[in-house]
Amino acid sequence: MSLALQFRSGLLVFAFAVAECASICLAQAPQQIPLPAPEPRGLDSGAEAAPSPQLSGSLSGTVVDQSGAVVAGAQVRITRKDQSPEDQSASQKMSSGDDGQFSFSNVPPGTFRLTITATGFEAQTFTGTLRSEESQIVPEIKLGIATTSTDVEVGLTRTEVAEEEVKVEEKQRVFGVLPNFYVSYSSDPVPLAPKQKFEIAWKTLIDPATFIFVGGAAGVEQAQNHFKEYGPGAPGYGQRFGAGYADTITSTFIGSALLPSLLKQDPRYFYKGTGSTRSRVLYAVANSFICKGDNGHWQVSYSNIMGSLAAGGLSNLYYPAQDRNGAGLTFVNAGIGLSATAAANLFQEFLVRKLTPNAHHQDPNRP
Repeated sequence: MSLALQFRSGLLVFAFAVAECASICLAQAPQQIPLPAPEPRGLDSGAEAAPSPQLSGSLSGTVVDQSGAVVAGAQVRITRKDQSPEDQSASQKMSSGDDGQFSFSNVPPGTFRLTITATGFEAQTFTGTLRSEESQIVPEIKLGIATTSTDVEVGLTRTEVAEEEVKVEEKQRVFGVLPNFYVSYSSDPVPLAPKQKFEIAWKTLIDPATFIFVGGAAGVEQAQNHFKEYGPGAPGYGQRFGAGYADTITSTFIGSALLPSLLKQDPRYFYKGTGSTRSRVLYAVANSFICKGDNGHWQVSYSNIMGSLAAGGLSNLYYPAQDRNGAGLTFVNAGIGLSATAAANLFQEFLVRKLTPNAHHQDPNRP
């Protein structure tokens, strides 16, 4: 065999050997399974992942005033920010406790608004945002004092207005001591109710100044030995005092309470204060015989005249027998009473107001 033929035969054998080895190696190698390519994510790749659920939270806080003191009983309302305060739906409301604190539970997450109101304070609002499952404490809410006021028409009855006038008159005292209850300095007084007429009479009779005045008059009578039958000393003084106080009771109750109530007349003196001296003198003296009726018109003062006569007639029951002269004593005492009224009116018109600290011009609200 030639060298060339041998060389070719050797190459063929080598080629077969290499091919056999290659097939054996491929048979023994592990199999690789190709992975599928990931699908691109986009708007058309399928449904998006579901968001995590939003859970309710809680809100709490404290209501105080400008000084830092807690405000109990303040009304606190929580609403959504886009919800009007008048809309009651989806809102919670509560009052602050004694410690000024409030607390809301089960509050949906999101932007909220708190509205806080309290009597005497300006309303306040607070807005914020609550996260899911958050327990939020809002800053201290300070309420300012209300600076605006609302005028309310209150219709007072005539009796209530008269009661306010009486309260003013009961503070009127000459030199701050002597009662000056039976004079009105109001330009438009309201007539007194019967109950008020008796109240003024009663307060006049039990006033300490009345006892002092009657006691002084009794002392003068004893010093001048009037009503001799009463005698001297303490017993005589006591009887004179008793008679004088009885005169005061009868004249005050009959002339200033009972008859004015029955005849619908006002027992008070109404201060004039303007005009000439002559006109004021005539006005003061005339008021011993005329008065204002409860209807607001001037009329004969039957109450004062008849009261003086009644008091004079009753005095015959307790004055000494030798001093009782029937009708004579009655008219004398009645004349003394009317003269005393005229003198008192002159003092009222020209002097007493200047000596009465609380004699201010008062005009209570009319109904």
